[in-house]
Amino acid sequence: MTTITQDNIETARNLLSQLTLDEKIGMIHGAGLFRTEGVPRLGIPSWKMSDGPRGVRAEVHNDSWAPLYNTRDLVTYLPSGSAVASTWNRGLAYATGKVLGEETRGRGKDVILGPSINIKRSPLCGRNFEYMSEDPVLTAEQGVQYIKGVQESDVAACAKHYAANSQETDRLEVDESISERALREIYLPAFESAVRDAGTLTVMGAYNLVNGKQCCESSELLDDILRDEWGFKGAVISDWSAVKRTQASAEVGLDVEMAVTPNFDEYYFANPLKRAIEAGEVSEADVDAKVVRILSVMDALHMLGKNSNARHSGSFASIEHAQTALDIARQAVVLLKNDKSLLPLDVRGFDRMLVIGANADRTHSNGGGSAVIKALHEITPILGLNGLIGGNVDIEYLPGYLAKQVTQDSSWQEESLENSTGDANSDEAQAKQLREEAVTRAKEYAQAGLPVIFVGGLDHDHDLEGRDRETMDLPYGQDALIEALLDVAPDMVVTMVAGSPVTMRWADRVHALVWSWYAGSEGGTALAEVLVGRENPSGHLPESFPIALEDSPAHAVGTFGLAGHVDYTEDIYVGYRYYETRNIPVRFCFGHGLSYTSYDYSALSVQRIDDKVRVAFTIKNTGDRAGYAVPQVYLGLEGTGEDRPVKELKGFDKVLLQPGEIRQVTIDMASHKALRYWSNERDAFALAPQAQVFVGESVQDIRLNGRVE
Repeated sequence: MTTITQDNIETARNLLSQLTLDEKIGMIHGAGLFRTEGVPRLGIPSWKMSDGPRGVRAEVHNDSWAPLYNTRDLVTYLPSGSAVASTWNRGLAYATGKVLGEETRGRGKDVILGPSINIKRSPLCGRNFEYMSEDPVLTAEQGVQYIKGVQESDVAACAKHYAANSQETDRLEVDESISERALREIYLPAFESAVRDAGTLTVMGAYNLVNGKQCCESSELLDDILRDEWGFKGAVISDWSAVKRTQASAEVGLDVEMAVTPNFDEYYFANPLKRAIEAGEVSEADVDAKVVRILSVMDALHMLGKNSNARHSGSFASIEHAQTALDIARQAVVLLKNDKSLLPLDVRGFDRMLVIGANADRTHSNGGGSAVIKALHEITPILGLNGLIGGNVDIEYLPGYLAKQVTQDSSWQEESLENSTGDANSDEAQAKQLREEAVTRAKEYAQAGLPVIFVGGLDHDHDLEGRDRETMDLPYGQDALIEALLDVAPDMVVTMVAGSPVTMRWADRVHALVWSWYAGSEGGTALAEVLVGRENPSGHLPESFPIALEDSPAHAVGTFGLAGHVDYTEDIYVGYRYYETRNIPVRFCFGHGLSYTSYDYSALSVQRIDDKVRVAFTIKNTGDRAGYAVPQVYLGLEGTGEDRPVKELKGFDKVLLQPGEIRQVTIDMASHKALRYWSNERDAFALAPQAQVFVGESVQDIRLNGRVE
């Protein structure tokens, strides 16, 4: 694990003593849209950054967001954060980071701005597709491995956005009122793990305010918690244009100011900071502390002196990286329903197939905000099906609904400090024609006993930075289309490509339902493999899918999407913690995911061993094909004297089992984490004296029960 050592700090301090004030100031603010200034006379290079986390962003000019290259910055399109979390596979989270780190270094960058580890509070948040989960444990576990993978290539991961960046509406100014308990139990743990367990070298300060303080001015977040309590020795980089005032940000543990505008000398940490130091308003010692942290990270990345000769060179756009993207995508696909065993499709049983839905023929790498990349390739669902099935099956494709191909241009970034607005498709006559054509053909295929597959969902006009969705309903009239299609083809297979939950008012009528995220360059291949049985689905939901928006705790008991101020009244009851405790039914629960085989759980044992809670049990694959079981361990903390959720995820695993195979699974959880809770009474962390233990395949599919004392 890459860490900052005392030797790195000593190297940094030695260089600091040789720097002028102007040189130091040049190192702590943008001298380009994605770089700081170097000091060539001392061998200090410019610090180069790039957006992520789905891949290394296309190159832009130093002082303009216009694209710089044609083909030389094409990269591997990696599955989104939601897809990575959906694998419930730490190894694949690590593999994601490893590819991203190699490609970042291959592109000559030093910092990749990811992973995004904010908690999904509302289904409407525009950046949910980047984020991993509504649960802090799943987010932390996957995020830690992701960071470790990135930093193997002498690249700094940048865990973002610290902290509680949970909505895009009024994102630069919104003030979030959050209890200490909710901060400590829900919104901060993934960042704590990123620091303590992964050794992330950088952290990004968020746009928003928390309890009245801008995140990039908060001594509580940046100094008391991040540095003093967690021991973070790395650098904090502002989100682009998140710094609002010179002195307030200079006097806290924020190290680098970046922004979206090219007036670099007028950044708050540029000439205004120099004038503040000369006027005695800011101490030069504050700047020195920032420079030492930056140089320490540089030295840890082998950027300084003779160590630079041994620095990892990286590589990008390789066949091996595309294969890794496919491996991740395969385990990210979630089989939500398969009531009549309609899946997998037996391609030997038919010679024609109808595919309906614009998302079957749309790419998604080229949108979403700062997560946009120039993908070397992207396999769409229709291409994946055609490429996999081959020439013995004629696949007819109809768009069914009117949705353009989303292509994000460079003007987006220049306007990114304003709330964005969507463009509606207004040609109702054409949309009606597409619907009628799809329904007519679906009826013909269904009457002939031939398969009909619908591929719909969202796109990056709806899942994107800078704007929250207004509704959970599907756009482009898809809900009405799906219902009309089910009227004539009741066995139609429905697949969704999206980064956020949708209402699915037709879900009870669908017998086969598959969820695929923005799953990277090979997402269409992975989806096709699952549909025809080449791959056994093993993805499980990293978030709850509510029946209706008003069921979501952020909307039922809290506030979301308001300008100015948002109240996190739901406290720690985020996602399944709320639904389970309040007995609110959901469409699909947290942790849910079906397989083409089945698993039997037995022989539960719960022990306290030193500082561990050890949960052991046996799993048997009772089906006729190999598959991955995803055992999940939830605890219900008791004896705290305070209100608690009935279940909280504390551990999980992913286990490959052959047909008939029986295996004992042991999940060890550190007691100081598994039993820890924030006590309102003590205003500090405490340990629960006892807890119920639940083991199962989802938060609702509980197979075994026990207790820990």
